[in-house]
Amino acid sequence: MPLERLQRFNPSVDARRLEVGQRLLLPTQQERAPSGGPYRYQIRPGDTFSGIARHFGTTSGRIQSANPGTTPTSLRVGQVISVPLSGSAAASSAGSSSASSASASPSAAAPSQPLPASARRWPWPLEDYRVVRRFGADSRGTLQPMLLATQAGARAQSVAPGEVRFADGMRQLGEVVIIHHADNLQSVYALCERILVTVGQQVSTGDALCEVGQSDSTQRYDLLFDLRQGGKPIDPRQVLR
Repeated sequence: MPLERLQRFNPSVDARRLEVGQRLLLPTQQERAPSGGPYRYQIRPGDTFSGIARHFGTTSGRIQSANPGTTPTSLRVGQVISVPLSGSAAASSAGSSSASSASASPSAAAPSQPLPASARRWPWPLEDYRVVRRFGADSRGTLQPMLLATQAGARAQSVAPGEVRFADGMRQLGEVVIIHHADNLQSVYALCERILVTVGQQVSTGDALCEVGQSDSTQRYDLLFDLRQGGKPIDPRQVLR
């Protein structure tokens, strides 16, 4: 099997850092992965549109639009569907204005300037949650955003009033919503399954933004939550009550 074909079907895998026991998606004879897409993908046991979208860095909405005669709740093993890829320009644009990746670069650090008075005692983005990863540097020194585990059907809520600046899919992050708040603050809600808002929409504190998706690897319902000031990550515990 050509290496390029294998890489296209595993876009989130770093071929230079494979680990023992790591699972790879092996394409079948019926599947195709042309440069730029759309891909021909064969349904496997347990597949959902949201899971396929997260794997290929697109959105479940795009997959649904590309397969108008297919019912997401009635997928059949062996069925072949079309998977359009998400536009890289949209992800790049959102990333340059706020947060476009699950982890900040090692050089990114919390802003040195004090937080504005408006960034105090914000509510948490979920009503029922458990912190499974705190904001902070990992063993490689890379800042990692906060990860919250919740229940099936949970909806992420806006932590403060603001405007929706991004509402789409990102590679490895599933469906993502980014809200811009006063005083150059941004909040990011990722690993969602379904987005409930649109770009340009004004939201209030507590408004539902997206439905939290289920992780294929852990089977948990996790929300990746990030706060930024001027594009630089800050510890949410400084702001949330």
